[in-house]
Amino acid sequence: MPTTRPQRVRVPWRVVTSTHYGDAALAVYVKVAGLGLRREGCEAGVRYLSGLLGISRSSVERSLTQLMRPAPNDDVVEMASYRRTLPGGRGITAVRRVRVTGRREPFVWVPTSAPESLNPRQLRAYTAISYAVATGHRLSLAELGEILRHRSGKRAGQPLSDTSVRRILTGLEDLGWITVDRRAGYQGRHAYTVHERPAQPTLASADLEEGSGADHGDGSLATEEVPTTDSPDDATAGGSIRRRRDQVVARGPAEAHVPAVFRRPYTGPELTLAPRIWGVLSPVQVLTAGLSQWQARKVALMIGRQLDEGCEPERLRARLTARFANTEPIQSPYGWLMKTAAVRRGCGLDACESGIIWRTGRRCDVCADLRAARHRPPPPAEPAAPPGPAPAQWHECDDCGAPAREPLPGGLCRTCRPWTPARSPA
Repeated sequence: MPTTRPQRVRVPWRVVTSTHYGDAALAVYVKVAGLGLRREGCEAGVRYLSGLLGISRSSVERSLTQLMRPAPNDDVVEMASYRRTLPGGRGITAVRRVRVTGRREPFVWVPTSAPESLNPRQLRAYTAISYAVATGHRLSLAELGEILRHRSGKRAGQPLSDTSVRRILTGLEDLGWITVDRRAGYQGRHAYTVHERPAQPTLASADLEEGSGADHGDGSLATEEVPTTDSPDDATAGGSIRRRRDQVVARGPAEAHVPAVFRRPYTGPELTLAPRIWGVLSPVQVLTAGLSQWQARKVALMIGRQLDEGCEPERLRARLTARFANTEPIQSPYGWLMKTAAVRRGCGLDACESGIIWRTGRRCDVCADLRAARHRPPPPAEPAAPPGPAPAQWHECDDCGAPAREPLPGGLCRTCRPWTPARSPA
C-alpha cells in the first residue's frame, strides 16, 4: 500500500445532507473540486466527467445544474462555471470552480479517488460515515438512512430502510473503504473505521494497456487524460486515471486514516444572505445584527418566498421602513420581523399594500368598501309576529294521573271520584 496520503478535498456538510442535491451531485462535486485544485481550474467537460464517474451524461448535467443554482433554503451556490471562447469565436470547455467554504462551516474530507470506485449512493454513505467518525458521533442505521433517502419514485424523500442501509455498508466493506465492527459501539450500534483508500489494492493489474476495464470487456474511457488531473498537489502523481466498475478486493488488515474536521457547536452551514434579500433587509439592519443564524435564516426564507411570488424588492423595503418608523421600541426583533414587519396587509388584491395600490398610490376601492361595510349600521330588525293562542293546558288526576283537558273537580277524575246515589224527587 502506498505510504503517501491520497489527494483529498473539503466537501461542505450541507451538500451531503441537503435534499436539494442528488447522490450524483456529490460525486460530481468531489471530482470537480479535485480537478479545480490546479491553477487553471477544472476544465473537464461533461463527457469526461461521465466516463470518469461511470454515470450518464444527463446525470452529470443535472448535477452541475443543481450545484450552480442557488439552494432553495439559503440561496448558497456551490459551484461557478465560466464560459470561454477562442479568438476565432469557437467555444471551448468551461472552467468550473467550487465555492470556498467558510472557516466555521462544517465540512468533511473526501478522497478524490472515492467517486471513481463507489457509486453515488455508496459515496454519500461513505462521506456521512467519515463525518461521524471524525466528529465522534455514534451513527445509527436510522440516522444514516435519513441522510441517504430515496431520490426518485413513489418513495422519494423518505429515509432508506435499515435493510437497504446494511446492503450499502456491506458493499463499502467489500470494496475495502470502511471496516465495520458490528454491534461493537454505543448501545449495540456499529463501530466504523474509515480508510482514505481501499484497505488492499484492487486485484486488477495496472500493467494492462487497454484500461482498467479490459478484463471485464469495456474500458473506463479515462486512459487519455492528462497526467496531473488526479493528484495535482503531489509531485510524484502521474499516469492515467483508471476506474473499475466492479472491483474485486483482497481482504486483509486495514490501516485507518480518519479525516479531520473542524468542530463547532452550530451544525448548520454558515449564513450567507443573497444580495436581493440583503437589500430588502437594509432598513432594519440594526435588528438583524442581533439575530441568531437560525432566526436570520427563517427571516431570509420568508423574504425570499415573497420575492419569488412576484413582490417587488422596493415594495418590501418600503414596507419595512414605514413599519419600523411607526413602531414603539421593539422587545423581540425576530418576532416583530416575522409577525409584523414583513407580513402583507390589505385585501385580496396583489397590488394592494395596506389599503394603497402600490404602483399608482391611490386608495384601494376594495379596502374602502370593506371599511364602509364594517362601519355601516346594521339593518333594523323586523317586527315580531303577534303572539299566537296559548297552548292548551292539561290537567292530571291526583289519584291515577289520568290527563284531562278540563279542570277536574276536587282534583279527581270521574273514575276516581266516590259514587253517590241520585236523590229521588220529594
